[in-house]
Amino acid sequence: MPARRGLRRFFPSHPFRLFGAMLFVLVLVALVAGGVLFAHELHSSRLQAREISRFAATLDYRRVAGRSDAVRYPAHGPFDQRLGYTELPDFIERLQARGFDLAAQTRFSAALIDYADRGLFPPYREKTRAGLDVLDCRAGVLYDFRYPYRGYADFADVPPVVAQALLFIENRDLLDDSRPTLNPAVDWVRFARAAAAQLGRMVKDDLDAPGGSTLATQIEKYRHSPDGITYDAREKLRQMVSASVRAYREGEQTLPARRRLVLDYLNTVPLSAAPGHGEVNGLGDGLWVWFGADFERANALLSAPPGQGGSLQAQGLALRQVVALMIAHRRPSWYLARGRDELARTTDAYLRLLAEAGTIDTALRDAALSQPLPFRDLAANPALLPARSGKGTTAVRTRLAVMLGTSLYSLDRLDAQAGTTLHGGLQQAVGDYLGSLSDAAFARSQGLIGERMLNPATLGAVHYSFTLVERTPGGNRVRVQTDTTDQPLDINEGSKLELGSTAKLRVLATYLEIVAELHGRLAELDMPALRQVEVARQDNLTRWAIDHLATAADRSLPAMLEAALERRFSASPGEGFFTGGGLHRFGNFNRSDDARMPTLREALQASINLPFVRLMREIVRHTMYQVPGSTAQLLEDAEDPRRTEYLARFADREGQVFLRRFWRKYQGLAAEDMRALLLDGLRPGAERLAAVFRYLEPEAPPEALAAFLGQRLGDALPAESRIAQLYGRYAPEAFDLPDRGYVARLHPLELWLVGYRMRSPQASLSEAIAASADERQAVYRWLFRTRSRSAQDSRIFTMLEVEAFLDIHRRWARLGYPFGHLVPSLATALGSSGDRPAALAELMGIIVNDGVRLPMQRIDRLRFAADTPYETAFALRPEAGEAVMAPEVAAALRNALSDVVESGTARRLAGSFRLADGSELALGGKTGTGDNRIVIGGRAGMALNRTATFVFYLGPRHFGTLTAYVTGPGAAAYRFTSALPVQILKSMAPVLVPHLEPGAELACLPSTG
Repeated sequence: MPARRGLRRFFPSHPFRLFGAMLFVLVLVALVAGGVLFAHELHSSRLQAREISRFAATLDYRRVAGRSDAVRYPAHGPFDQRLGYTELPDFIERLQARGFDLAAQTRFSAALIDYADRGLFPPYREKTRAGLDVLDCRAGVLYDFRYPYRGYADFADVPPVVAQALLFIENRDLLDDSRPTLNPAVDWVRFARAAAAQLGRMVKDDLDAPGGSTLATQIEKYRHSPDGITYDAREKLRQMVSASVRAYREGEQTLPARRRLVLDYLNTVPLSAAPGHGEVNGLGDGLWVWFGADFERANALLSAPPGQGGSLQAQGLALRQVVALMIAHRRPSWYLARGRDELARTTDAYLRLLAEAGTIDTALRDAALSQPLPFRDLAANPALLPARSGKGTTAVRTRLAVMLGTSLYSLDRLDAQAGTTLHGGLQQAVGDYLGSLSDAAFARSQGLIGERMLNPATLGAVHYSFTLVERTPGGNRVRVQTDTTDQPLDINEGSKLELGSTAKLRVLATYLEIVAELHGRLAELDMPALRQVEVARQDNLTRWAIDHLATAADRSLPAMLEAALERRFSASPGEGFFTGGGLHRFGNFNRSDDARMPTLREALQASINLPFVRLMREIVRHTMYQVPGSTAQLLEDAEDPRRTEYLARFADREGQVFLRRFWRKYQGLAAEDMRALLLDGLRPGAERLAAVFRYLEPEAPPEALAAFLGQRLGDALPAESRIAQLYGRYAPEAFDLPDRGYVARLHPLELWLVGYRMRSPQASLSEAIAASADERQAVYRWLFRTRSRSAQDSRIFTMLEVEAFLDIHRRWARLGYPFGHLVPSLATALGSSGDRPAALAELMGIIVNDGVRLPMQRIDRLRFAADTPYETAFALRPEAGEAVMAPEVAAALRNALSDVVESGTARRLAGSFRLADGSELALGGKTGTGDNRIVIGGRAGMALNRTATFVFYLGPRHFGTLTAYVTGPGAAAYRFTSALPVQILKSMAPVLVPHLEPGAELACLPSTG
């Protein structure tokens, strides 16, 4: 019995009580164990490390050829926007429209696709410094831009005091090496405090709430969150998850990743923006921009042991600046602009705390506290970036920025690589050679000093531009494009220069094209049929073609083209030419040519002006009668009773034809751009400019006209009384549209359309046609209302000449002429319409390539976001080219151009280009000298520039241009001619020939496009 009572005491009589006690004990043990495990997990992140690293390993991607159907591009985030990742879908569309094919993209794994679709940021090793690389055709670096500009290459480069100060302020336990698997994305103690503070704010709005962010989540925020801001709790959660996955991307051990976090933060933390510099990111750039401090010196000071005296003071200042920037990142635009006093006080507080914590000693603390923060004066000493040299790369960057629809500033900061056709070594050699021409001794050694060449006293004012292109099966590849100015404008592509007699090459090409067209139309006709062809009285060109075919034994096109080049034209300057609405006289460069009657081939060789003026007249008159819809034939008979009926019918048709042409010319332009383009076609003159201005801006006051004339005429601005007279003379009611067009030497419908578009910028073409019905009739009816028959004929001829030049311009544009109009004057044959060196090179390429216009290539491959999940590569799509000239015409032009070198104005070049085997390269080209001046009262006035140009081909594959030029009023003092660029090209032969050898070791790599 006693034993049983003992058992009952030990085991209660009610069995449920026993079970409850046991359950309580088990729950208590489980809670204690769970708490211990949870505390251990919070401290070590062991479980997170195992599971998240396994998951992160599935978030992979690979590069694949061609287009990918499994890739996601980011939609927001300052980092992704600056590097161009968010713009890649638009870049793809733009580049494909401009002749590029997708060569490679990335393919996301299914897990990464799902991860990105949930709005999380893909984990990969992100770049702290990136920017545009421009490579040459041998994969050498032509240009490289890196942003931020300054930074630490490795964690070991960070001075310990800098890392310790950052961790003390932002994330104290981040580099605890006793916790190898620590998740750096979450500091649970800080997170709990921040969460509690947020709950407290629900009760009290002004409660100070500390942040719960770690360095890892801060980096996710300013790189990838919209606008770099945490807008809500959901965004904070996205940052924490993304940072956690990124931390375990390389495995469970996170200490290396945590060190990279410190490094990345120091290199990329946003620190507002500064005028003249742009965005400021990273401690290195922050020190230089905001304090003018040298990053390397600051690091050297903070890496050294504590000094004394001046050394200690310098260390203290460097530390003060570093700590200030670590604080400023919280509100950089405020702290670094208007909140500098507050920043100084907060910096002082943290310096004291750092000393109390033992991070710095008291001597360094006192040295730092004793000095103010010396901010840079951004107005007096702006943080400007050093200028980058290289005209070829400037042209490439400008072209690429247009292709991508971005600015040069943003382009440089893209994570991008552009492969170019430029040959870096040759580009540098040519640039060095041209740069040396400002040295008198070197210029003399190259035979460049003398009459019609250079003057030793003024060498520095003469600039040079050079373009060399190689013809390849895939296109014309620009190998050299450079000039010697220190301006960003590229003279080869961005200028409009009077290049003198190089225009004769365009005139000759147009002439031979017309001859080829006449051959195609007439060569199959027998003799009786030829004699029955009606020829307008002034169409000498068609008449010559008929006579040639009627008498020639060889009626083939090559024979006819050779005969066309052997036609003779007078070089006499005695004749006056009615052109451009007035009577003009032209002269030859050498007066000894005045009495000659040279063939066109001889005139090209010696660059004699008058034969080409007369040839241009022949082309214009031929065009007057051949242009579709021309009224010229209707105007031959002044007594024809149908003239009025025909005029009304043709006025409407022709008016619409020309209105459509002008619409295309000005399509997409803003009002100011339309006015500028219209005025670019006018020779500067107060009468013409006033007539146009008063039509386009009828309500403008006299002061506006004065300002406008001052802008266009400069020093040639008329007196105030004269401006008042012009203002009244050209009042809107003083002239009708046709008379105003006649005064301005513009097609009246072009003038009307620009005025209409400026008043109605949203109008459509159909609306413009409907609105211009009366004007179209008036433009043609007015021709027959003048009482004086001679005045009537001159007006008729002026209008027909304008129309003819519109058709001639279409021919020139097909051969690469870069501007939207030609000056409707025979002076265009001598260069008055302007040209560009690069456009002349393109024309030469057509001639070299048997009449096929190949695309001019400067960029042939592009790569964005290399070694990231967003990597995208492009290659230029091969193009066959467009046949724009008969091959027989191209061959005839090559032969004529070779004569210029053999026995013409470029004969000094003959025999200069010999290959290693002793053979000579076939050479040809055309010279030209331009003297551009403002014309006042029919006389040449102030000089604008002087140019001397040689457009050439070197052998079967290479061609280009070389131009010497002087700009400004001082150009009038220079007398150099096109002999100068010819001699320079001859002197450059040793530089160029090694690159012209077939299969040269210096040759470019084969195109991957």
